[in-house]
Amino acid sequence: MNDGDEIRFGRVEVKVRIIEELACSACGNEIPDNDIEKADISEDKLLCPTCRRQFEETIAINNQGSQRNAATGSTAKNGFCPQCGQKLSLEERGRSGDEFLCRSCAKEPENVAKTLIAFAAGGHKKLASLRDYRIVKSLGQGSAGAAFLMKNKKSEQLLALKILLPEVALDERSRMLFLREVENARLLNHEHVVKVFDSGIYENIFFYTMEYCDGSSVFELKNRHGGVLPLDMAADIVLQTLDGLDYVHNVEVPSVKLADGNIGKGKGLVHRDLKPGNIFLTGSGENLVAKIADVGVGKAFDTAGLSGHTVTGNVAGTPVFMPRQQIVNFKYAKPDVDVWALAATFYNLLTGFYPRDFPKGEDLWLVVLKTKPVPIRQRKSAIPERLAEVIDKALIDDPEITFQSAAELKQAILEVL
Repeated sequence: MNDGDEIRFGRVEVKVRIIEELACSACGNEIPDNDIEKADISEDKLLCPTCRRQFEETIAINNQGSQRNAATGSTAKNGFCPQCGQKLSLEERGRSGDEFLCRSCAKEPENVAKTLIAFAAGGHKKLASLRDYRIVKSLGQGSAGAAFLMKNKKSEQLLALKILLPEVALDERSRMLFLREVENARLLNHEHVVKVFDSGIYENIFFYTMEYCDGSSVFELKNRHGGVLPLDMAADIVLQTLDGLDYVHNVEVPSVKLADGNIGKGKGLVHRDLKPGNIFLTGSGENLVAKIADVGVGKAFDTAGLSGHTVTGNVAGTPVFMPRQQIVNFKYAKPDVDVWALAATFYNLLTGFYPRDFPKGEDLWLVVLKTKPVPIRQRKSAIPERLAEVIDKALIDDPEITFQSAAELKQAILEVL
């Protein structure tokens, strides 16, 4: 006899149901037969009456906006993940005993963002900058973090929320890089640099808010145009970006760690990951404005290597938009690596190709070290000859990069256009 079998005795019909001993997924205790029907909370989770009641209380509190009391800052210690209902371990509750998300939910950026916003709505002081905002949509995810479009429920202001995922934030080096990214980015105030507004840390989640660019990225714009941009559009974007880059390379940095451990002033930041995906756009047509985003691996280059943030031998960035100098001496990278990367971006926007050929299966870093960029007119013969000469010259990186500053490259481009 199997579960679901039907047996007839005259006019009486009996349906067979075989009930196994079921255990609560939270506490492990057996679930009484008369509670099985109401034990289901998902396809793979069952709760006993006690745990189910605690779970429902947790969800109710979360739906109201926060587990924290705005007046006292206390935390409701029900011991369940407010997203899925999973019983939290002591480690997941955090060193202070405050509960946040289970490991599974914490891996999903949307769960993290939703929970931050819910707690902010409840009045938590550390999340005050997010209090009146709601999530509109996801803007994308990288290896360490994710971004979301936010809207203020009162003023209807739009901004972007960027978070560093919990498992990444546990790594000390990642914490330092993120904190440096926010600290540096908040210094920048220029028409062609994405503005950062506020930042914070909550339950091991690092986050900051920044200006929302409604025109997406240059990478996406290029794809919408079939993989290449018209010369006038590409040149306009590159020239604007060079203005922003010149500002970034010369901005005064009021607080950097010096070799002797003291804090002093520095000048200029180096982006070190400039590419079409890190240039964002606002407006359209003649009013299109390009803005540099994610000055995330920048540092005061005149004190490069003295802050302890970068270990010799580490390399960050995107190799297809990287000169050999950045690989050979990443720790001491100067502004010229950004100038080279923007010339490589210009090359890519006009041709759809990277400056170097990267054969399938070969190590990308070795290709950068051992090969030279392909002359741009070999990719696309229609490129004006004088402009091609400037771009090819800008992409020389052996033994040195030709253009040492963004202003130099901008002037050279303007002269041939």
